[in-house]
Order: sequence, then structure tokens, then C-alpha cells
Amino acid sequence: MRLTFIGIDPNTGDHESPTVWVDESRSELVLQGWKPDEETRAECAAFEMPGHAVGIPENEAVIRIPARMVSMIREACDALERAAGVH
Repeated sequence: MRLTFIGIDPNTGDHESPTVWVDESRSELVLQGWKPDEETRAECAAFEMPGHAVGIPENEAVIRIPARMVSMIREACDALERAAGVH
């Protein structure tokens, strides 16, 4: 796996670093963000949708990404679509 760095939270200090990467070999976005508080995690875990189990599977995580990083996520989505040949 080789990650392409897209961007890091511009308000990052020494101890926080929400980050966006693209993994072209797997056609995936890779996001690093803040862990949610218990209220947010509980709300996500309780979300119900037809055909989908309630809860957060052990191999998945809920993260928080600040709105100021939306342009980086768009850039990562565009890069991933180009790499995958998606139009």
C-alpha cells in the first residue's frame, strides 16, 4: 500500500492532526480524525437503516473531521476517481 498525502488540518497543533490520504491501489480514502465523544458514538451506533445491522462493527470506526477540511476530502475524492477511471 502506498498512500498519497492530500492534506492535514490547517489548524493542527503539535498534538492533533486530522489527515486525508488516498490509497490508489485499494481505491480508498484514508482518513485520520478525532475520536467522537460518547454521545456521538452512541448516536452513530444506534442508527437504523433497512438492510443494515445496528451498531459499529469491530473492524470499523467513527471519526470526526472538521468542516475546514472539506476541500481536502473533495480533492482526495477527485484524485481517487481519476486513478480508478471513474467518470
